[in-house]
Amino acid sequence: MRSFGITDKGKVRSENQDSYIIENCDKRNCVVAVICDGMGGAKAGDLASRLSSKEFVSRVYDSLAAPRLFMGNQEKLLKDSCDEANGVVYEYSRFDANYDGMGTTLVGGIIARRKAYLVNVGDSRAYHLTKEGIKQISCDHSYVQELVSMGAITPEEALHHPKKNIITRALGVDCSVESDYFECPLAKGDGILLCSDGLSNMVTDKEIHDYYTENALPDDVCRKLMKLALERGARDNVSIVLVKT
Repeated sequence: MRSFGITDKGKVRSENQDSYIIENCDKRNCVVAVICDGMGGAKAGDLASRLSSKEFVSRVYDSLAAPRLFMGNQEKLLKDSCDEANGVVYEYSRFDANYDGMGTTLVGGIIARRKAYLVNVGDSRAYHLTKEGIKQISCDHSYVQELVSMGAITPEEALHHPKKNIITRALGVDCSVESDYFECPLAKGDGILLCSDGLSNMVTDKEIHDYYTENALPDDVCRKLMKLALERGARDNVSIVLVKT
């Protein structure tokens, strides 16, 4: 498998509050990857995303690389790792007034050759890419997505809704958080793309798929998508991770 990640503060923000980590776990022939998009002021958002991404990946990787055979439940492992990441950020914010109210989104998990196991909290996304098309795996935890789900607005109207950036779940805001879990079967040549909303708000799903089918290497796909987002003004931090089987 090949993987690549890239992040940029964008054209408007003065700080980059996104974090991403990619770790190859040779013992299980898989990749552990995550993107976190922090909130709560420059320093607080940056800290929240860094703490969460490190705690999440460390917990998942350590379990996969343990000497004993890993026979665990992937859903439990990933949700527990989200809980641990949430706890680290929440406890940190409680004891330092400068970081009160900080939080972060999280999307990530374990990508193996035949299946991806993923969790998300917030509006950072996971996509499944094939030669035939693109499908969003995760479901945004956002005010606008709730309106779409209720039928109050259309998906097209959601793209330009004034409250599209309001999220309804985040790590670190409360003592506990509910994460959503997904499994996605994979075939040779498929890809799992993770991104912060800085990308999904700037480019379309079709454009993501077009770049994927036109470029063989994950680093070319990510760099060209980043270039496109920046050319369009990149009003937020932009992070992209692509793992290709």
